[in-house]
Amino acid sequence: MLAIKLKRIGKKNQASFRIVVKERRSKMQGKSNEDLGWFNPHTNEVKIDGEAALAWMKKGAQPTDSVHNLLVRQGVIKEVKIPLHVKPKKEVKA
Repeated sequence: MLAIKLKRIGKKNQASFRIVVKERRSKMQGKSNEDLGWFNPHTNEVKIDGEAALAWMKKGAQPTDSVHNLLVRQGVIKEVKIPLHVKPKKEVKA
């Protein structure tokens, strides 16, 4: 199954990411099918080819949660963001 996910590039402590289409269970640094854009978390800049991303999603590629949130933020898809860092609620013992 294909996935749209982040591929880490850049030096140590200066990470940036490419948004790529590749097999879901493939190695992170392996060969990808297509490069859709990039994301720099230090400057919070994102550039995504929205038409290509939608075309791959129509072919069956599923975005990861982080990429899904980036696509929502850029306005490529009209959905709700997925919470990534949710703490589980503690049960109260009476």
